[in-house]
Amino acid sequence: MTSFDHRKYRPVARVPAFDRQWPDRDLESAPTWVSEDLRDGNQALLEPMSVEQKKRLWKQIVRVGIEEVVVGFPSASQPDYDFVRWLIEEDQIPEGVTISVLVPCREHLIEKTFESLVGISRAIIHLYNSTSTTQRERVFEMDRQGIIDIAVNGARRVREHASRYPQVDWRFQYSPESFSTTEIDFSLAICEAVMDVWQPTPDSRCILNLPNTVEMAGPHHHADQIEYFCQNISRRDSVIISVHTHNDRGGAVAAAELALLAGAERVEGTLLGNGERTGNMDIVTLAMNLYSQGIDPGLDLSRPDEIIQVVTECTGIPMHPRHPWVGEMVYTAFSGSHQDAIRKSLRKQGDDEPWQVAYLPIDPRDIGRDYQAVIRVNSQSGKGGMTFLLERDYGISLPRWMMLALAPLVQQESERLSGELSSESIRRLLFATFMREAPLSLVDYRLSRASEEGLTITLQNDGERLELEGKGNGAMSAFMNAWQQHTGQQVGILDYNEHSLGGDSDADAIAFVQLNVDGQRVSAVAEDSDTVSASLKAVISGLNLAREMAGASDSLSAMAE
Repeated sequence: MTSFDHRKYRPVARVPAFDRQWPDRDLESAPTWVSEDLRDGNQALLEPMSVEQKKRLWKQIVRVGIEEVVVGFPSASQPDYDFVRWLIEEDQIPEGVTISVLVPCREHLIEKTFESLVGISRAIIHLYNSTSTTQRERVFEMDRQGIIDIAVNGARRVREHASRYPQVDWRFQYSPESFSTTEIDFSLAICEAVMDVWQPTPDSRCILNLPNTVEMAGPHHHADQIEYFCQNISRRDSVIISVHTHNDRGGAVAAAELALLAGAERVEGTLLGNGERTGNMDIVTLAMNLYSQGIDPGLDLSRPDEIIQVVTECTGIPMHPRHPWVGEMVYTAFSGSHQDAIRKSLRKQGDDEPWQVAYLPIDPRDIGRDYQAVIRVNSQSGKGGMTFLLERDYGISLPRWMMLALAPLVQQESERLSGELSSESIRRLLFATFMREAPLSLVDYRLSRASEEGLTITLQNDGERLELEGKGNGAMSAFMNAWQQHTGQQVGILDYNEHSLGGDSDADAIAFVQLNVDGQRVSAVAEDSDTVSASLKAVISGLNLAREMAGASDSLSAMAE
C-alpha cells in the first residue's frame, strides 16, 4: 500500500431513509446570523488577537448588523474574560445585540463563565461536549450513557447558575460537538436529555446547534442530517436549530445553505471564513448568495473593503483576490468573449429592470465597487474588452471594421509587454496606428451651401500650401471631388463613422473612415473640436497612411503637380 491510498477511507454513513423535503424548497428569508470571529476565528490564529484587536473587530461585526456574537471562552482565557468585562462595564453592547459565551460541561468553568457575565442584561450560554464515535471510544473511552451524563450534568449546572441571576434574560444553547460524525440517533438522544433539563417552551426556546465540525461528506449529506433531526426531535416549536459548518471539503457555505432548506434557522460563521483548518462558514459569502437571489440578508455589506481591511488587519490573514463576491478580481473579465458580453449587456441594462448582465451576477455598485476593473485587456482578451475601455474612459465608440483592425494590434502589444493594457495604452495605440498628420495636413476650410455643398480647403503638403475647391453631398464628398480633380488619384469612401466624445478626451468629436485609395483599403481616425473638422482630418490621415503603406518614392506633392 502506497502512502496515497484511497482504500484506507470509508464513505460516511447516510442517515436512515426518511421523507426528504429540502430539495424541493427555496429560501425566502435570511437566517439569524451568528459571528464566531472572536471565538472560533480567534482560536485558529497563530497569534490570537489582543484585546484591542478584538475591540476593533467587535465594532465591525456590530456595524455589519450581526445581532448574535460569540465573544469568546472567558472561563479558559484571561484575554477573553477581560474582553467580556470591557463589553459589559463600558456599555459596548448595543440594543438588539446579544453576546454568546462558550463553555464545556465542567462545573468550575461554568461558574467562572457566569462570573464573567455579571452585570449583563441578556446573554447566551453555549454548552457543549463531544459526541462522535471516535471521540467517545478513542478520546474519552466512554459509552453513550457516559457522554449523555456529561451533557446532562453540564445542563443542570448552567440552569442552576442562571437561576442566581433572575434579572438576566438568559438563553441556553447546546452543541453535540462533532455532530457531523455522530450517529443521528445518538445526537437526538443527547439533545433530548439536555432539553429534559432545560424544559424549553415556544416562548422560551433553547438553541440546539448541530455543527459540521469536520466536514466529512457533501453538503447534501449535512442537509439530510439536519432535516432528519428536525423531523424527529420532540418539542420542535421550542427549539431553534442552528448550524456551524466547517470548510474541510470546501463546502461550508453550501452545507449551511442546504441546511437552511432542511430546517435550520440560525447560522454560525465568520466574516470572510477564517476558522479552524480550512475555515468556518463565510458569512459574507452566504449573505451575498441570498442577496443575489433577491433575498434581504439583513446585513449591511455595502462597504466590503472596510470589512476586508478590518478582518485582515486583526487576523493577519490576507484575502484571496478571487474570494467570492468581494475579492479584488471578482468583477474583472479577461476573456474576450466575456468582455464583449459584459459591454453589450451593460449598454442594454435599464435602471428600472431586474439585473441582467452577462458574467456579473450582481451590480458591483451595490457593494461599493465600480466598473473600473470590470474589463482588463491582455493577450487573452478580444475585441469587446478594448472597446469597453475606450468607450468607458474616452467616449470612443469603435465601428466594427475599426474594432477588427485594432484588436490584433492590441493583442500583439499585450504579448510584447507580457501584461494587460490600460485604456490609455489602447487609445495611444489606436491613434499611433491609424492617424497620420503629415506630410498632408489641414490648415483651413470653408463650406458654402447651394444646390450642392461647396468646399474651399487649404492644405499643407510637405511644407507647400495648397488651395483646393470641390463640390459634393457633404464636406467629405466635396473634399474627395476636389482631391481627385487636382491629383487624378482614385479615392473612394468605403465606410464612415463619426460621433461626439465624452469621458476624458480633450477633443469634442472623433471620426473614422475607411478609404479605397487606388485599390488599397485604408482605415484611419482623427479627432477635433467638431465632426466636420474631425471627418476631413480622418480622410487626410487615410491619404497619408495610403502613401506610407504604398511605399511610393514619389511624394504627394509630385502627384499634386
